[in-house]
This record gives sequence, C-alpha cells and structure tokens, in this order.
Amino acid sequence: MTALLKFNTGDVAPQDRARYWNEIADRVFTGTFVNVPGEDFAGRMLAWRVGQLDMIRTDSTHSGVGRTPLSQNEERLILHLQCRGTSEHAQKRAECALQPGDFVLASPHEPYSIKLSGHEMLVVEFPRAPLVERFPGVDDALMQRMCGSTPGGRVFHDFLLSLWQHGERAGEDPEWETGVNAVFYDLAAMAMRGAQRPQAMGGDDDLRARVTAMVAAHLEDPSLRTASIADACRISMRTVQNVFAAMGTTPTTYVLEQRLKRAADRLVARPDASITEIAFELGFNDSAYFTRCFRQQFGAAPRDWRLGRRTM
Repeated sequence: MTALLKFNTGDVAPQDRARYWNEIADRVFTGTFVNVPGEDFAGRMLAWRVGQLDMIRTDSTHSGVGRTPLSQNEERLILHLQCRGTSEHAQKRAECALQPGDFVLASPHEPYSIKLSGHEMLVVEFPRAPLVERFPGVDDALMQRMCGSTPGGRVFHDFLLSLWQHGERAGEDPEWETGVNAVFYDLAAMAMRGAQRPQAMGGDDDLRARVTAMVAAHLEDPSLRTASIADACRISMRTVQNVFAAMGTTPTTYVLEQRLKRAADRLVARPDASITEIAFELGFNDSAYFTRCFRQQFGAAPRDWRLGRRTM
C-alpha cells in the first residue's frame, strides 16, 4: 500500500486554491481538471493505493470536474460513490445523478464531466478485467446510477468508507492487499447486481429504502425528525414510525445512530476539524451531549476514537 496522502486548501492562499486543486487532481488521476467557482472554494482530499485500487476521498464546496481521456494499454474503470451532497455525471450521451449512497461507473478512456454540490465522495480507479469476470454486463452498466439503498449497495458503501482507515494501519502486506482487492471486486459486482433488480423489492422494502435514503441525505439537518421524514417521503408520520418499528428501532434512535456512525468516520477522516465542529455539522447542538452519546455507542470518547484508542 502507498502512504496515505493528505491535501487541504486551508493551507493555501485563496487566490492560489484553483491552481493548487487542479495540480492535485491531475496528480492523483491523470487528466483531471476542476472548475473552481471562486476564491471561497475549499476542499480536502485523501489519496492512497491498495494493490490495483487507486483511491481518493474528497470533500469540497461546489465545483465542476472534467477529465481528458486516459491513454494506456490496460483498460480501466473509475467508480464514483456519493457519500454526501449530490452530483451530476455525463459521458458521451449518457447522464445520471447521484444521491448519498449511490455510485456510478465510467470509463477513464473517454472524456467525462461531473457537476458537484458541496459534497463528500469516494473515487476508485481500477483495472476493468477483474470486475468483468464477476459481472460480465459491465459495459451496459456504465453511466447507470447504481442505487445505494439496496443491501449490497450499503455493504459496498460501508466497506469503502472503512477501507482507508484499515489500510493506513496495515503496512506493506501483499496478502492483505490481494484479499482487499478480491473483496472490492466481489462487493462491487454484488452491489451492481442488486442495483439492477429494484423491481424485485416488495412494497415494504421499497418504502424502507426510500425512508433510509432520505435520512442518509439529511443527517446534517438538525431539524431531521419523524415529521420532516414523513413530509419528504410524502407519507404519514405513523407510516414512518411503522417502517422503523419493522427494523426494530424508532426514527429518533435510527437518526442518532446514523449520525454517530458518520461522526466516527469523520473524526478520523478529518483530523483538522474540531470535535465540536463535527458534532455541529451532524445536527448536534450540544457537544457534551454528542460526547456522551458517542461514548455510549462506541465505548470510547470522540477524542480517544480519533487517536485510535478504542475498545471495540
């Protein structure tokens, strides 16, 4: 595994941020360029490689991304997985829009463009052949939105979110890298097969997917609660309560658990952000309450979790 590289526009003068971000973008994925709207642009990026997988995790204010064709003998694919915010992707005549949890595959050998809101995204570039072995219909799936609310989509999403944390601690272990690559291709194929079968879901499953996707997209809204979920999904509050009751929980408990999970990930992904800042970003209005809930959920205080001192 290559060392984890960290980039942050906070270390760069505002007038130099567009140039800096474009240099970084082209460095991690050759031919990539970014249209930055102004000097108030802000972005952070983690970049690393595990075996065949070239990966970045980036979050920034809104921008536009483009790429010139990648020319090399080995055919490759690039995957964009939306963690926060939204994006619009275009390649040739195909277009698709992503919500949190969704992902899309594109070819880096053809020009493509992306319009990004304020966002957080995981991007993986990798050889095409191993995925084709597991999912022969890859070419037909290019530039098709893959729904992240399916069971396979959620597992794939969680795997990629956690991979960089484990990777940084794994050291140079070829067997570990080989195993991770195999799991990546297996989970990607499973998520793609599941995303192509939305009609197989029953009515209850479809409703649950809509409700949980809405929650994932609005975790940072401090007003997120049963009433707002019902309004957004155009269902009654009682129906929302029944959806979560079938999952063995309540709307309030589910929202809290999802916020804490995202906070746990963000505490490690953004060491420059204060614990209070992360708590407020995720809808908490009291840092002491956040710390108390976090400790109950994970058995460690946020600061200890960030430093790797965990009991689970």
